[in-house]
Amino acid sequence: MAEANEPTSSAASLAEANEPTSSAASLTATMLDEEAARQRSQAERSEAVVFADDLLPGVGTDEMEFRDGIKKGGVYTFSVLLALNSMDELEGAAINILGPDIAETLNVSDGTITFISVASVAFFVLGAGPMGWLADRIRRGPIIGVASMAFAGFAALSGLAINAFMLFWTRFFTGISKANTITVHATLLADTYPIAVRGRIFATNAAVGRVFNAASPILVGGIAVAVGGDEGWRWAYLSLGVPVAVLAVLAFLLPEPERGQWEKKDVLGHSFGKDLAEIPISIGAAFARIWRIDTIRYMTMAMVAIGFALFPGASIQSFFLEEEFGLDALGRGFATAPTGVLIVAFLPWIGKRFDQTFRESPDKALRIMGLLLIPAAVLVPLQYSMPNVWMFVVFATLNGTFLGAAFSMVQPSIQSVVPYRLRGMGTAIITFFMFAGGGVAGGLVSAFLQDTVGERAAITFLTIMFMPLGGYYIMRGSNRVRHDLSLVVEELQEEQAYHDLIDAGTAIPTMQVNHIDFSYGRVQVLFDVSFDVAQGETLALLGTNGAGKSTILKVVAGLETPERGVVRYKGRTATFASPETRGKLGIQMLPGGKGIWPSMSIGDNLTIGAYNYRSDPADVARRTDRVLEMFPALADRLSERAGDLSGGQQQMLALARVMLHEPDLLIIDELSLGLAPTVVQELLEHIDTLRAAGQTMIIVEQSLNVALAVSDRAIFLEKGQVRFEGSAEELAARDDLARAVFLGKEGG
Repeated sequence: MAEANEPTSSAASLAEANEPTSSAASLTATMLDEEAARQRSQAERSEAVVFADDLLPGVGTDEMEFRDGIKKGGVYTFSVLLALNSMDELEGAAINILGPDIAETLNVSDGTITFISVASVAFFVLGAGPMGWLADRIRRGPIIGVASMAFAGFAALSGLAINAFMLFWTRFFTGISKANTITVHATLLADTYPIAVRGRIFATNAAVGRVFNAASPILVGGIAVAVGGDEGWRWAYLSLGVPVAVLAVLAFLLPEPERGQWEKKDVLGHSFGKDLAEIPISIGAAFARIWRIDTIRYMTMAMVAIGFALFPGASIQSFFLEEEFGLDALGRGFATAPTGVLIVAFLPWIGKRFDQTFRESPDKALRIMGLLLIPAAVLVPLQYSMPNVWMFVVFATLNGTFLGAAFSMVQPSIQSVVPYRLRGMGTAIITFFMFAGGGVAGGLVSAFLQDTVGERAAITFLTIMFMPLGGYYIMRGSNRVRHDLSLVVEELQEEQAYHDLIDAGTAIPTMQVNHIDFSYGRVQVLFDVSFDVAQGETLALLGTNGAGKSTILKVVAGLETPERGVVRYKGRTATFASPETRGKLGIQMLPGGKGIWPSMSIGDNLTIGAYNYRSDPADVARRTDRVLEMFPALADRLSERAGDLSGGQQQMLALARVMLHEPDLLIIDELSLGLAPTVVQELLEHIDTLRAAGQTMIIVEQSLNVALAVSDRAIFLEKGQVRFEGSAEELAARDDLARAVFLGKEGG
């Protein structure tokens, strides 16, 4: 009998032993299924925001003659910016061609001058951010005027340098001030002239700049030789300040166009005549949004790689020509001048070709840009292996033509995919990483290699390593350009809807959240979330654990920046405003969990809460008295330790601390979390008092009972999407949704 039962017993034991394994496998399978579903949803959402080509700005439009495009924006802006950019190119070439003479005068090594040369360009890093930030906020003509005047002064001071240290600092401030030519000029050109000629605008700007870049070696070298002596180079810098100063005065008179007017006209059929009111942009929020634009991210990585080879190249070339072929400053000028000749003839065609290709296929336009970088990996090694200066110049000219053509396409590409409100910061970000990564790091690496293995080996290694890598990243980013253009379209359509709301005389909500997408890394947690909150309304956000409730509150409060969508507060765009700015305007948030300092007294908690108003003690006293009237249970216990309060009383103190700011919009995350029903009821009485007084509120809750007690309207979130919007009573009638939030089910 025992023998007969043995297999059965063994089987049961085996099944029991395998049960944890089976449960783990089932849990793993469920998690994998959920992740697969999330990825499918994310992919479907990504595809959903890719519009047809005829809706994308600049795509599928009619061809426009270049002269017609100039007429639409006016000749003055184009001419002044063209002249200033040309002066920038002229000054930038001076240290490269005069490097050997400067090194001899200041008694420093070739590598030191190469580093100062590259670093002076890399000082764009420090100027690009502030310049780009200002360009997105205020009139751009005065920015250009002030920066150009500073550029003229510091360029002249470079000619008075008595040692390498002084030269370094004059180049430092010159680099900062000339950063406006990349960040501010580009945004002003993009807003002034139509998309259909944008490629030719930037190509012409680059072509004329190349003329001055090509002529500058002859000009500055000629000045140095004409003056004579080891210090003839100084006069090249001293003579540059006058024309730049004149142009700086003209820049103050540049007209300010409507931002994004050509994108609006292309997508919507008209512009609005003026910019929407906008809360000041936060640098951190702008960076977070721009970095999530795939085209910009890949292009930034490409520019960093290219910078390693590009920035040291001009200085290394000058030293190589002196040491290998024995050329003086004027001879080096004649040897390097032809590199700009062919590209000058080629760039107008490149600009026209870019405009045409972009209209037909924007991704193809970017792929062409990436392909144009590849030949440098072959041409530069051949250039530096040539037996005479003539063959050297031939290959340098070919390489310069390919690179010049590629770089003429960078700015129109950036201006197309970055939201028009962030164009300055978009250009600044790419500039920052290109010069900080490629410029500074490339300068250090090249200085070491140049002094160790010589000019030829240094530039060959850097070019072969990094130029193809840059081309690869640009081509990879081209696959996402249609998606990024589609996001631009969505923002413009949303803006149109807002204007329609105003024109219809509809009351403007206190808070609007439209089409918000948000991800933590590669995991998307919010999908197309939209809702609004009217003045005096209480909105309850409900949903299951992990539905995205707290995340959307962080987006509203400015603690997180969405990768897509718009946030408006009282009719002003707040998408890129900092939490501090939103707080000053009246948006205050009581976060979930601990909202007090438990080791401090109740009174000290309130004093710290009113810190922003410390300059007016009477105002602090008024605010404190007001909240103590609202929460009388705290009034007689100000000296007690806050940590000794009950959980409900601590939450009451946290709410009192927030109410010190007299918020227009009060955001409460998980009011009832972890509290006993009797404590929750006491808190609800305070919330109901605020509601009766007309306080506008957004309250995140998982308890349907709490939501029913305090809200005018409810939104139910599930897996980052809005599944229901209506009154709390309507939600309660939906059994399928109510079960998920019924009676205090807890979680985050």
